[in-house]
Amino acid sequence: MDTFDAVFVGSGINSLSGAAILAKAGWKVCVLERNPWFGGAIRTSEITLPGFVHDLFSAWHPLFAGSEAYSVLKPDLTARGLEYLNTEYPTATLLPDGKAAFFSTSQPANEQEFDRHASGDGAAWAQVFGDMSGRLDLVFATLGTELWSKDGIALGTRIVRRLGKRGSLNFANDVLSTARQWLTQTFASKAVHGLLAPWVLHMGLGPESAGSGFMNKVIAVAMQLGGMPVPRGGGARLADALVRLIRDSGGRLETDAHVDRVVVANGRATGVSVKGEVIEARRAVICNVTPQQLYLSLLDSKVVPDWVQSAAKHYHYGRADMQIHLALSEPPQWPGGDPRFLRTAIVHVNDGMDGVSRAVNEAERGLLPVDPTVVVGQPMAVDPSRAPEGRWIFWMQLQELPSRPKGDAAGNIPTGDGTWTESLRERFADRVIGKLARQIPNLESSIMRRVVLSPADLEASNINLVGGDPYSGSCAADQFFLLRPLPGLPGHRTPVPGLFHIGASTHPGAGLHGASGLMVA
Repeated sequence: MDTFDAVFVGSGINSLSGAAILAKAGWKVCVLERNPWFGGAIRTSEITLPGFVHDLFSAWHPLFAGSEAYSVLKPDLTARGLEYLNTEYPTATLLPDGKAAFFSTSQPANEQEFDRHASGDGAAWAQVFGDMSGRLDLVFATLGTELWSKDGIALGTRIVRRLGKRGSLNFANDVLSTARQWLTQTFASKAVHGLLAPWVLHMGLGPESAGSGFMNKVIAVAMQLGGMPVPRGGGARLADALVRLIRDSGGRLETDAHVDRVVVANGRATGVSVKGEVIEARRAVICNVTPQQLYLSLLDSKVVPDWVQSAAKHYHYGRADMQIHLALSEPPQWPGGDPRFLRTAIVHVNDGMDGVSRAVNEAERGLLPVDPTVVVGQPMAVDPSRAPEGRWIFWMQLQELPSRPKGDAAGNIPTGDGTWTESLRERFADRVIGKLARQIPNLESSIMRRVVLSPADLEASNINLVGGDPYSGSCAADQFFLLRPLPGLPGHRTPVPGLFHIGASTHPGAGLHGASGLMVA
């Protein structure tokens, strides 16, 4: 029987950040991970061919590189080998007619690019950036504060004092706006719409979702300020540095350690059970899991109020995700020959905002999209060490998929009983590659090997990715901000004293930021 001050269940970015902060403060911490690797959705592997270094799940770290957790831990992580690389062009879009739009870390360059597509759009972006910059501290405080707490009340008071009654109500209205509303009212160019609209997918939202307009602006401003950083050598370098920091500070971390129960004694969480062995926690048990795992599996039902069990049962998940990893014999020949393509971290290949909306609608009706938005990540544009000289890597993501397909919107792919079989997975991947090949002429001839991970593969790899949802729960308005993770149970405390809940299922939601781990620590 081992005893620690704090025991973390799961080793995602929030667990590792929280454990590192507590360990540095002198707490004796333990991190238990059921998988053979640390990092949760951070994993780097030569999954295609030797020498081709792929980030299997998450790949880009703008949220963490700009986070408070990183600012606190940066000297320690740098000393343990973590180095972030960046590019001037975090994102671009490629439309069906071959028209492209690029987004830079330079304000003048973005104004010029937006005006290239529609006169006046540059000035519109300058206005957006200026307005957001003036209240960016409030925006990030909203995403990084325990809202249902004294700090949250203080933040609300600060917002009202800063913005006044009318300004505060306008701020609340802005938070609930849709991306379609914001984009169509602000920019005339459909290319600019196609450049920005796909980013709502990275929050599990769609252009018509409440809150998507606000998050669209936040992401765009954050990209201009911080680019699209990645660790040299792969995302796992972040997890490796955090693990070394925790161990150097006296902490213990274990892989292949599946926690089957949170131990509660005298009404308080006192530890966890792993294969019958009890690991004691003197001060806190911190679980990086979904609400259903926590309240319906890890805890005895006798210690969970009925209303919490009911709310956990109704916690719902969003659309599913697919990953496609390509090892390429040469760089892609993007249409038009614009050299900015090969310097761009993420290219969204889509049919504009309406195309994104259509694919989201098809997926939410249980259909495989006819024309999905393809997120084409190019790690080599930022980190040339990821593949042998002259070669290239595509990290691709499809975020408009149903967890269990009822059919194919195109009527071409049989979906059977909705199970993501190997055949279904590969046939849909063929559709995606075919779409890209129509605009990248050397794509198919340059593919040396491809590896596809279906929604079922993602869930099998990480118990928190239920149904292949990469965000561990829908980020729709009924499960966000004060309503995350559960209505009536906001924040990270639980009904069981000494037990805390962190991770993507909790405020402020998904993304590699470490915010919930920081707040609880």
